Amino acid sequence: MTQLLISVTDIHEAHLALMHGADLIDLKDPKQGALGALPIATIQEVVSFVNAHRVHPKQYTSATIGDLPMEADLISQQVLAVARTKVDFVKIGFFESDDYQPCLDALREMVEKGIKIIAVLFAESTYPTHLIHQIKNAGFYGVMLDTAKKNGATFLDYYPEEKMLSFSREVKTNEMAFGLAGSLTIKHIPKVTTYNPTYIGFRGGVSMDNQRKLSLDGEKIKAIRQLL
Repeated sequence: MTQLLISVTDIHEAHLALMHGADLIDLKDPKQGALGALPIATIQEVVSFVNAHRVHPKQYTSATIGDLPMEADLISQQVLAVARTKVDFVKIGFFESDDYQPCLDALREMVEKGIKIIAVLFAESTYPTHLIHQIKNAGFYGVMLDTAKKNGATFLDYYPEEKMLSFSREVKTNEMAFGLAGSLTIKHIPKVTTYNPTYIGFRGGVSMDNQRKLSLDGEKIKAIRQLL
């Protein structure tokens, strides 16, 4: 069954997401960019709350490190800081770079410390042909396809059917978790589930007035949960 990821900003939203069936409570600040990071103290607070108030044992947490350039030392420092909160998964945005290998080499060291990392790729970007394989070789837990520009367009606007199927197959062939997100709403679920993602992520589509910077709407989360 496809799991439900809900992005939250604080304990109140985390509680709302837990109560309405979210499987993955994802911590990020929508006001700070596509993968805007919350303060470490806030991440710690929410992770502790979720660990104490899970509705079922397979509800997990993830957190983003922020919209950072692909600089190995900078990313490594932030991954370690976020991982110290005991969040289950750390999400890293793969912003455009001439060479991802230095970051992947540094992140392999993080994986060897027991940190579970999810790579977030952006539908608007063009990546090297073998990047998914390189991500697998670095020991990442999963790959997520998202959108960097929060303008209402989804990955479906950038990835034609065959490209999407190919992307999905490649992630699964490399035996990693596979996530889809980016300006998705309830109307996208029938199409998105045909790609059999491990999880589907929502923020704007479960917020008041479908605005990602506004508060979450519990009824929208509940409605999407029922469809999954």
